[in-house]
Amino acid sequence: MVRTYGGVAPEQRRAERREKLLAAALERFTADGYAQTKIARLCTDAGVSTRNFYEEFSSKEQLLLTLHARINEAAYQRVGAKLDELADVDAVTRIAAALDVFVATVTSDPRLPRLNYVEAVGVSPELERQHQDWVTRWAEFIATEAERAARHDLAPSRDYRLTSIALVGAATGLLREWQAHEPPLPVDEIAAELKGIMLAAITRQ
Repeated sequence: MVRTYGGVAPEQRRAERREKLLAAALERFTADGYAQTKIARLCTDAGVSTRNFYEEFSSKEQLLLTLHARINEAAYQRVGAKLDELADVDAVTRIAAALDVFVATVTSDPRLPRLNYVEAVGVSPELERQHQDWVTRWAEFIATEAERAARHDLAPSRDYRLTSIALVGAATGLLREWQAHEPPLPVDEIAAELKGIMLAAITRQ
């Protein structure tokens, strides 16, 4: 028999504490900066004890790793789902729709690009490895769509590896610029600029 506290099972309580810590970390890391944030402050904000913190995360860095991965995974899944819906449309329409979904997801909360492209940069070798893993995944994603465009004679048939890496960098740069403004720049402008850059890069001869 599972013991409950106030009618809530231990597993649910742990899951709730974990989410409270992640929410507190997203707020503090982007408002005060990752380096300036103390674990004690995160615990206070989340309403949990330090012991509870270390039951869920081994360190402050693990919180950052988890948030960074969560932001990228959410965008990756939503873009993939959108492309699944557009399996039979032309490659240019697919790319434009995918970018709209990507930008909408990452800019749905101004804290997300701040954490992903500012606070998570240069923190540790492990963060850098995770960041590079995501650069690779996004670049492979773009290359796949570029190759699809080439098969349909909408782009030249060539190696898109370097182009795709450059396009990931362009997206990162635009989103860093977006989050740096108060209020943020219009999202539509960011999406339009990124679409223009990507389509030009993929279709150039």
